[in-house]
Amino acid sequence: MTARSSSLPRSAAVAAVVATALAGGLLAGSSAASATASASATATAETRIHDIQGTTRISPLAGQQVTDVSGIVTGVRTYGSKGFWFQDPEADSNAATSEGVFVFTSSAPTVAVGDAVKVSGTVGEYIPGGTSSGNQSVTQISKPAVTVVSSGNALPEPVTISAKSVPSSYAPEGDPAAGGSINALPLKPSAYALDYYESLEGSNVRIGSSRVVGATDPYSELWVTVKPDENDNRRGGTVYGSYTSQNTGRLQIQQLAPISQRPFPKANVGDVLSGTTEGPLDFNQFGGYTLTARTLGTVTDRGLERESTRPQRRGELAVATYNVENLDPGDPQTKFDALAAAVVDNLASPDILALEEIQDNNGAKNDGTVSAEETLKKFAAAIAAAGGPSYAWRTVDPVNNKDGGEPGGNIRQVFLFNPERVSFTDRGAGDATTATGVVREKGRAALTLSPGRIDPANAAWENSRKPLAGEFTFRGRTVFVIANHFGSKGGDEGLPSHHQPPVRKSEVKRLEQAQSVNAFVKDILKAERNADVLVLGDINDFEFSATTNALTADGVLYPAVKSLPRSERYSYVFQGNSQVLDQILTSPSIGKFSYDSVHINAEFAEQNSDHDPQVIRFRP
Repeated sequence: MTARSSSLPRSAAVAAVVATALAGGLLAGSSAASATASASATATAETRIHDIQGTTRISPLAGQQVTDVSGIVTGVRTYGSKGFWFQDPEADSNAATSEGVFVFTSSAPTVAVGDAVKVSGTVGEYIPGGTSSGNQSVTQISKPAVTVVSSGNALPEPVTISAKSVPSSYAPEGDPAAGGSINALPLKPSAYALDYYESLEGSNVRIGSSRVVGATDPYSELWVTVKPDENDNRRGGTVYGSYTSQNTGRLQIQQLAPISQRPFPKANVGDVLSGTTEGPLDFNQFGGYTLTARTLGTVTDRGLERESTRPQRRGELAVATYNVENLDPGDPQTKFDALAAAVVDNLASPDILALEEIQDNNGAKNDGTVSAEETLKKFAAAIAAAGGPSYAWRTVDPVNNKDGGEPGGNIRQVFLFNPERVSFTDRGAGDATTATGVVREKGRAALTLSPGRIDPANAAWENSRKPLAGEFTFRGRTVFVIANHFGSKGGDEGLPSHHQPPVRKSEVKRLEQAQSVNAFVKDILKAERNADVLVLGDINDFEFSATTNALTADGVLYPAVKSLPRSERYSYVFQGNSQVLDQILTSPSIGKFSYDSVHINAEFAEQNSDHDPQVIRFRP
């Protein structure tokens, strides 16, 4: 039995005033201290965990000392953010108030699961990732004094998270008066998924057998969905199809046991985490609400296989894009061989292959090296050894450390092409800072520099990869190919941000980049109305985004991924959402084509890159 003192009704009126003021950010400095002291002096009942959690995301007791808060330990974490969760087994009648809370001990806690404890300490709101991240905060007790009353107690019955219990709406709209924050809004756990999860923050929860929608990553975590029919696809994933369809059933899974004691299972998308997974519900920087498993289910392998696209036919030109994730000569030969095998076996040796994230000859060594000849020689040799063609290549070396990415790595886009099938039109000697342009020659469009960079002096490309344009000839027809690697989503707020909708500040740069590329395509089409143009690469944005809309403005390009059924539109899996980042866009003259997003990486625990390559085939 849990040792606890008798409980009298709390002074609800005073608590409500303090809760509203603190949650709304209306109390500061001496006023907050005065209100806190008044509340403390007035309250005559013991503080319960649901009093600490309150009915909003911010504790009404934030900043206050609490004494002898009772509960039973439901989980202990001895690594990372060290501490334990404990829970009041006597719940109140309010579904919005969680009965569990985290106790931050800073050093390895000395309690055990099943201990009945009394905890005194300071109530606070910890924001994983800091205030600039936009993350919600975790209510916790810090600087604790802990008394173990008894051991071996039964744990509070876990709340089952299921398709039925999680609302279909993701989050309420943020309060405009609070900068779009939902922090001060009363929780409505029956209406919104984020409110439902927040109402269980720190509580003992469980899920039954659930499909894996995000493969095990290097940090020993995976994602499942408790809603098996929510935007599912044939390979087992959950597709992210719009900013307002966030897939509410997704939940991150970690384990409480250290990896050294119990290895975390490897799972691919479509596998099943079978049986019961149970433990406290946490909130972390890299995914939001997370079931930290005290009891972890077992992975049932559903046999997901890597895809292979069909070979191009004689009259078809096959063009692909592939982000090879910081490839440099210092990588093990096994990575080169695996990427090369993918080019040959899974991509069917495309005629033109635009690569992103090719690093210079010594990778991240920051010594001024910018040439990537050794990287490309090694990769081309690996492709030939795998049975592929002897690819030639073209690229433009960047200015040292001016294109973003890993410092010293100097990532850039590169064209590989099969000279037995397609020829490259070399025009001039483009460099990192000289822009290629478009001229009209003999009634047709031509580049002034091929290969050349598009608009490199534009501020849109500052500390970012500049587009690489090239002019190819296939069966007598000119094809313009523009390889891109737009700015990353770094700095954007996650879906469970306390701002709703979340702030996507990185989109500003990608929007400007898209406008620059769109203007260049317009120059080509102005010179030759029926020119064949492909814009491709790691666009770092969705097919429904403002970035894609800017690329396609005035109908000059079409996002070919939209030719696929909605359930097959993805090249990347992030936090359990299968989504589009890599794209190939076509000019109006390319009316008929075959498009394939070749799923060989993003859904798997074992990856050669975190992106899936894209392939288009058409007859110029």
